[in-house]
Amino acid sequence: MDFLTSMKISSSGLATQRKRMETISSNLANIETTRTAEGGPYRRKDVVVTAMPLGDEFAETLKNEFGETVHQSLVTDIVEDQSEPKMVYDPNHPDANESGYVAMPNINLMTEMVDMVTTQRSFEANVTAINASKAMAQRAIDLGR
Repeated sequence: MDFLTSMKISSSGLATQRKRMETISSNLANIETTRTAEGGPYRRKDVVVTAMPLGDEFAETLKNEFGETVHQSLVTDIVEDQSEPKMVYDPNHPDANESGYVAMPNINLMTEMVDMVTTQRSFEANVTAINASKAMAQRAIDLGR
């Protein structure tokens, strides 16, 4: 694989992880939002990532020669979790029902924190891969001198 292709793949990974981090941040910011414009509590959002063929000359050559396809990651959708909201007893809350229960967002703090750490590490891995490609390209230029 040439270094430009590896940089394209890593940069698509960076964009994907950035979108995941934005979504996780939104979930954490709305962990106690009980009223939204759509009605009801905030619903946890999640990113749908798809592997898309990297359409460039090198990828096409690789596919033709070895039957392998080079893929990049692409965010194709952001979906809302359709599970039921958590019902919390708080009769003094302005959004409490007649029984005193409040429909809270279906967000688990620990799940979001684990997702955030995983996303951060994936982002760092893509940065490391880009830096390695840059270093190899620089070394090749230096050898040519």
